[in-house]
Amino acid sequence: MRRPFMDTPEQLASLEGQQYLVLRPTAGVGEVYREVQDAALARLGIPARRPHTGHVTLRGFYEPERRAELAELIRSWAARQSPIEVIAEAVDEFPVPWQILIVRLERTASLVSAYSSLTDALDRTDFRRLGELSLEDWTFHLSVLYGKTLDAAEWGALVQAESRVLLPAAAEVITEAELVWYQDGIEHAETLRLGG
Repeated sequence: MRRPFMDTPEQLASLEGQQYLVLRPTAGVGEVYREVQDAALARLGIPARRPHTGHVTLRGFYEPERRAELAELIRSWAARQSPIEVIAEAVDEFPVPWQILIVRLERTASLVSAYSSLTDALDRTDFRRLGELSLEDWTFHLSVLYGKTLDAAEWGALVQAESRVLLPAAAEVITEAELVWYQDGIEHAETLRLGG
């Protein structure tokens, strides 16, 4: 059975009407992600907002009325896209004002190419994209926990304790992408095999 990425009513409500194209690491990078998240939550010692399952977001959208058209474009992209290598290189952060603990990924050739080819496909459309940055400015990552509710001292202590280079770096090749959408308080997903 598919494990959802977000699972609390609060998270699901905040994502209503949105769509995301994501990769789901399940081998080496997925294992490192779970270890990092478990350790960070144990160190924090209090509940924290977090993804239920590790994922690499390639794009976010707000197209509740044109989801079928968006899905058609994403399916076409996935059919042309080769499998994607992901390598976990460090535990890092997006600092204030975001306060997100992350597993930062290496900019592998296939990951950069996937982001770039997706940009090219999307630039020919008027789909509304959320939080998009240029390839040069994008940090490939998996969000570990959302610490926006922590005060500066708590956040600083957590980041200082958890930040590190991951040696040896965990790697895996991902052969599927997922188009995930949030509707009526439920997470839905379509799994797309890369390369057809």
